[in-house]
Amino acid sequence: MLRQGCMQWAMQGQTRMRTPLRAVIVCEDKIVRISWGRETLIFHDDESNQEHETRLKIISCAKTQKYMLKGCQVLLEHVTTKEAEGKLEKKRLENVPIVRDFPKVFPEDFPGLPPTRQVVFQIDLISGAASIARAPYRLAPSEM
Repeated sequence: MLRQGCMQWAMQGQTRMRTPLRAVIVCEDKIVRISWGRETLIFHDDESNQEHETRLKIISCAKTQKYMLKGCQVLLEHVTTKEAEGKLEKKRLENVPIVRDFPKVFPEDFPGLPPTRQVVFQIDLISGAASIARAPYRLAPSEM
């Protein structure tokens, strides 16, 4: 039984032994416990951190490859968070300053993207016309 603030799941990745990994995350204490064979790996946050940012190490892909070439076992994690409902309110049309300043210009409801329009672009050539005898930027007339 897990207390409030914890999550447990079977990770999608598997070890070479084809045994699924199990992890427990204690959000309040910033601790991650991962069952690894007969051992348990424990990752925890440094409590001296006052900014409430994690000090769990994130390494680059190149450094990970070096560790793997040395024969080290590497554990790959990807943890995401969902946006709070309060953040969704920030993405409203009324919060854009230009829209707020000119309410009569913008419609209340946008029906969608505008229809695709055909754009015709062409340069008409005149037969017998000579090229313009003007020197391009930083070129002498003899270099034309």
